[in-house]
Amino acid sequence: MLVRRPREADIDRAAIGTETRPLRVAIVGTGPAGFFAAQTLTRAAGLHLRIDLVDRLPTPYGLVRGGVAPDHANIKRIALRFARVGADPRVRFFGNVELGRDLTLAELQDRCDAVLLTTGASDHRRLGVPGEDLDGICSATTFVGWYNGHPDHADLSPRLEGAPRVVVVGNGNVALDVARVLSLPAATLQSTDVAPAALDALSRCTPERVELLGRRGAAQAAFTAAEVRELGRTDGLSVHVDRDQLPADAATGEDRALRELATLAARPTSDGVPIHLRFCTSVSAFLGDAHGRLRAVRLVRNALEEQDGRVVAIPTDETWEAPCQLAITAVGYRGHAVPGVPFDAERGVVPADGSRVREPETGAPVPGLYTAGWIRRGPSGVIGTNKPDAQAAVSDLLDDLVGREAPVAPPPDLAALLSERGVRVVDWAAWERIDADEQQAGAAEGRPRRKHATWDTLLQAAGV
Repeated sequence: MLVRRPREADIDRAAIGTETRPLRVAIVGTGPAGFFAAQTLTRAAGLHLRIDLVDRLPTPYGLVRGGVAPDHANIKRIALRFARVGADPRVRFFGNVELGRDLTLAELQDRCDAVLLTTGASDHRRLGVPGEDLDGICSATTFVGWYNGHPDHADLSPRLEGAPRVVVVGNGNVALDVARVLSLPAATLQSTDVAPAALDALSRCTPERVELLGRRGAAQAAFTAAEVRELGRTDGLSVHVDRDQLPADAATGEDRALRELATLAARPTSDGVPIHLRFCTSVSAFLGDAHGRLRAVRLVRNALEEQDGRVVAIPTDETWEAPCQLAITAVGYRGHAVPGVPFDAERGVVPADGSRVREPETGAPVPGLYTAGWIRRGPSGVIGTNKPDAQAAVSDLLDDLVGREAPVAPPPDLAALLSERGVRVVDWAAWERIDADEQQAGAAEGRPRRKHATWDTLLQAAGV
């Protein structure tokens, strides 16, 4: 189904909501999709509304804070735009509030006219091979959360010491980020907002060699040309690409990522941590020592076949072992189920027709419930991809309200319910206290910020 992607100027539903009884919308999840949706609503001409932003974390911005690599300061600047939305007097932030724990979906729906789910994809996919739970193996979801100061992953202790050889499994932008962050010189890391514990660990331990493994070919890799180009231009790294693994026309074809790979393949070897990009290679097993620690990976060469219009990797008889003391799997994200919310467990998304959430058994739409971002379409695209997705969801939401008789009485207040239950809500002012505290501590160290990376320190800085 093709979904029309409206411009913000197209969304004008002045008849919805009144000054005395404004439209009430709850947005669950405050990553890019959630903030783009809130931005679209606040810019709609003549629309009287109130927006409640609900997030299980005490901090807003989702992957902008917890997923973007610490050395990508330019990408993080979009948070400045989101901050203007959060500070809008028509918008309230309810941080440290989890749907399904602190309140039910039904209770939230009772308190607003529409609910938009933009909870992202915070779980990781597994490879499903023997040895995947050995000491020395972790998912990119966990590793990225650890070095970005996500409180769910503050206790991670990746085995960086005594790990001269590292394998990163995956061929997307996250895999490239992980390989790059692992190998960055300490001086580069010290000028970023990387989490304090990660800064200490990464600064003390630099791998001797990093292997980036993709099960399919270079032409099927999911990373962008910009990410490949940056990897090749990062000081202190030596990127290796075997030109025999690239298509014959890689240097002259239309695919920009392939052209960047061809440029790397033609470059002479340089000094720095060697990062090798391998294609058509899969991990068939992780091998441990007598103490349950990772010591090697068993690899298999793949052949490529086209099946039903898709290029698939078929294992061959060519196998070998490679020493490895740390492995990070970056093979995709998936959403997680929330009590009371329809969920497609196979795909890891909220089932929807366009942005309208539907019951998976009957296909019937759930009145007043919408979704956008990764939890709707799966983990694809970059931050900006979520903007048209969010705009389409807002357009659907407002279209469904046109012509409906507006209620006169105000709904029960969400803040009152959470207060009665003793929930330690982080509102926008409390988040600004966290933000100011982090920036002040970072400035003392010559860094953009020093992140609070545990639930206790975040709530303490918030003053709640």
